[in-house]
Amino acid sequence: MKAASAIILSMTGFAMHALAQDPHFSQFFEAPLLRNPSLAGLFAGDIRVQGVYRNQWGSVTIPYQTGSLNAEYKQPVGQGNDFLTTGLQLLYDKAGITNFTTTNIYPAINYHKSLSDVENRYLSLGFMGGFVQRRIDRSKMTTNNQYDGNGYNPGLADGELFTQTNYNYWDGSFGMSYNSSIKGSETDNYFIGVAYHHFNRPLNSFYKNPPVELKPKWVVSGGMRFTTSETSFITIQADFSKQGEYNEAIAGATYSVKIGEDYTKPKYVIHAGGYLRLKDAFIPVIKLDYNPFSISMSYDANVSQLKTASQGRGGFELAISYTGFLDRNNTTQNAVLCPKF
Repeated sequence: MKAASAIILSMTGFAMHALAQDPHFSQFFEAPLLRNPSLAGLFAGDIRVQGVYRNQWGSVTIPYQTGSLNAEYKQPVGQGNDFLTTGLQLLYDKAGITNFTTTNIYPAINYHKSLSDVENRYLSLGFMGGFVQRRIDRSKMTTNNQYDGNGYNPGLADGELFTQTNYNYWDGSFGMSYNSSIKGSETDNYFIGVAYHHFNRPLNSFYKNPPVELKPKWVVSGGMRFTTSETSFITIQADFSKQGEYNEAIAGATYSVKIGEDYTKPKYVIHAGGYLRLKDAFIPVIKLDYNPFSISMSYDANVSQLKTASQGRGGFELAISYTGFLDRNNTTQNAVLCPKF
């Protein structure tokens, strides 16, 4: 009975994953381009590289594995305080018994228009798009057609009509965000943004007839960072996404403490907090900054209707990032105004 339940859950997850929602991360703030391409470049530095790995549902069935790697390069343009960020987003997702695998390669570009000559206040417009491949291992698929009077018979045909086990498509998204300092502060700031993903509605099916389109997705994002003392600050972030009939809301905060003799450039920063994915999971998060590197970990404590089967266990995530300045004439290190969060 347990094995049967695991198979049902796995196949249900496969169907949901394949046809309904994009892969997601609990540490969504560590994959900004997947939230909104106009969030590329909102950091203090010239370059940033971020990687996130997620392992989910290992306590219930075959684990779902998702990995993201993004890189961003920011530079000033023109004679004013405008900036341009170019980037690359890679995404890998593997789910279910049939090893349903998706690989995404997305170049991105984001233009930051300065709206003030005296403080950080930027309006950013970003675009991202590229190549996507999806594939399955048909040898691991089982259907009702393969069961005879004696039970499962792998020698029988699965009865499915598709002939290809992989397909490709082009995908695109765009977004806009507003980023500003709070009362002219150099460290306190906030942003709001909205993105529209899969605007070209690519075909998303192993079957050629009838065609199935990948549904567009709206994502509304926001974040705020504010100082609480000379040695500490709080960061709040939230996302709301809607794709077809499915929607997801996640929000939370971390409390951060600086460690070192120079609090303007601390040797370490420790962050701890939690996020809530509505009706799904509570997510404790801990992060360590050791300039120019950061490492963070989180774990989904499942609170959805699957909490009995999963025993409250959801997904583990690990994120690593590098943020730094380059040795160049137009580095943003000494820029008075620069988009950041």
